[in-house]
Amino acid sequence: MTRETEQTPQPANDLVARLDAADRLPGAELLRTLSYDLLGAEPATSVVDVGCGAGRAVAELAERGVNAIGVDPSERMIATARGRWPEADFRIAGAYELPLPDASVDGYRADKVFHELDEPERALAEAHRVLVPGGRILLVGQDWDTLVIDSDDPALTRTIVHARADLTAAPRAARRYRNLLLNSRFTDVTVEVHTGVFTGSAMLPLLTGLAEAACSSGAVTREQAVDWIAEQRARAETDHLFLAVPMFVAAATAPQ
Repeated sequence: MTRETEQTPQPANDLVARLDAADRLPGAELLRTLSYDLLGAEPATSVVDVGCGAGRAVAELAERGVNAIGVDPSERMIATARGRWPEADFRIAGAYELPLPDASVDGYRADKVFHELDEPERALAEAHRVLVPGGRILLVGQDWDTLVIDSDDPALTRTIVHARADLTAAPRAARRYRNLLLNSRFTDVTVEVHTGVFTGSAMLPLLTGLAEAACSSGAVTREQAVDWIAEQRARAETDHLFLAVPMFVAAATAPQ
């Protein structure tokens, strides 16, 4: 999902490719399935997938017999989703103003969305509005400060990770899921952490992006970024790359 506030647009094809690559990572399908189960996404129930991107979760929910609605503020992402799954229901909208009536859906799902929101409480108020009493909400996302990367230069790595995090609207949103939900009057709040461990070259684009972003922000020099990327590439080539990404999964119930 793109930010609710103004940002530099990414080429649609590039963003779709990144989303597709993320969906293929080890454990990604299991995490999506867990999110559907925690929502209680059964046949004849209804779920809105906020920040649906290219629409994979909406299609998978529909395969379960769920009345799934995908919303995303990006016209290009919605066009991609409609092109892939023309029978599904995709709508252009952001998290703050969902195109749904009050108390109209049984489930609300937001995967890797809340770190892009400047006003998460406003998004949760909108979730309250569209959920039926007793409906379920599910938030999934990473804490951008807690990427674990092995490197010969841990101090530089820490600088790179934190510099990239600082470019995100709410880099620590995931660690706030529980309290955000509690403060927004949701009940039965649970939080799980599922850590993906990656040791192959598939994650080099992500690591390269971290360093490039840190360089662009001025946190590290071009030479430091180039050397760090080269180290990670060499690690990948010798099967010594190590990246761990904790993913936070929070679920809760709307008040009756």
